[in-house]
Amino acid sequence: MSKARHIARVVAKIAAGVAVLAALGFVEKSGGSLPVRDIRVDMDQADGVHFIDGEAIKQEVLQGAGPVIGTPVGRVDETAIERHLRAIPCVAEADVYHTMDGILHVKARQREPIIRVLNADGSGFYIDKEGWTMPLNDNFTARVLVATGQLAEPYANGAPVNLAEATDSLVANGHSRALYTMALTLGSDPLWKALFTQAVVEADGEITLIPAVGMARIRIGDGSHLHQRLAKLRLFYREGIPQTDWRRYATIDLRFDDQVVCTRRTAY
Repeated sequence: MSKARHIARVVAKIAAGVAVLAALGFVEKSGGSLPVRDIRVDMDQADGVHFIDGEAIKQEVLQGAGPVIGTPVGRVDETAIERHLRAIPCVAEADVYHTMDGILHVKARQREPIIRVLNADGSGFYIDKEGWTMPLNDNFTARVLVATGQLAEPYANGAPVNLAEATDSLVANGHSRALYTMALTLGSDPLWKALFTQAVVEADGEITLIPAVGMARIRIGDGSHLHQRLAKLRLFYREGIPQTDWRRYATIDLRFDDQVVCTRRTAY
């Protein structure tokens, strides 16, 4: 190949590269001025959890973050929209981006509650899988474990709190963190998740689990060492209960090391 032809090829490649960059710049510039013509929402939510839906998210975008439809995509403050959506208590994550066809895309993930805490005064809140508190919802009630009893937890109102990470004395002196870790443990096992529907917190902080079937209440103490205590209960259900009539027991106490202490029902 002659030197002249080699130089010509190099020049042609450079020219082609410049043309591509120019074209991309034109597309980016023109795309940024393209008006938003629609909002599309992709909701990630657990089965049976319906605190908020895609249409409600869309309305939040339209009403809470300034004009969107008809605004050039390059002028839409996507970060502000994300911030607005993440401030909704039942929304865990929100990501907003646009495509060159004028569509504003919103990907949102709904929080997944694992326990509902009902205070003695009637107020209440949820705790989600990641440890965040969230308010009750007038339009939807999640079918999760319910904690009742001598409770006065301060999370029914106000901003969400991450109980898994908070270090203040309010969390340390309350019951919510113990209830959260208990709900995580029970929810990780299909048997316990299906069996227990309620947890009652006594005045001394001791917790009693109420099963969906059967009459015996399960005393687990303050919620510590729960894995070991549930292992004892599983063994008792498998080997102890078949040898007797489980209906005769009022309580099954798991608080003692290497023991399952049963209290008989007086009227049985």
